[in-house]
Amino acid sequence: MRMYLISDNVDTQMGMRLAGIEGVVVHDQNSLKEALENVLNQEDIGILLLTSVVFDMDREHLLDMKLNLTSPLIVEVSDRHQSHEVQSMIDETIAKIIGKVV
Repeated sequence: MRMYLISDNVDTQMGMRLAGIEGVVVHDQNSLKEALENVLNQEDIGILLLTSVVFDMDREHLLDMKLNLTSPLIVEVSDRHQSHEVQSMIDETIAKIIGKVV
């Protein structure tokens, strides 16, 4: 199984390539749709990484895919500009799970 990245910027894509993860950069919803079709046609991709900006391009559809597809596992990742927002979301989710108020 491979990991694949759909990013909104070249910096994140290059960083992931250094870690051995292939990917593509998209800037609009049409190119995102094409990239998603490409990924879903490759059975060896087990984890699909999407930057937060890309995830926001079509959040409702991607959340539906995340909940209903068995493969690939869809994971939202932050880039260097939004790491604090994703960390806050993770902290809030964990707090809700263990019953603490944030």
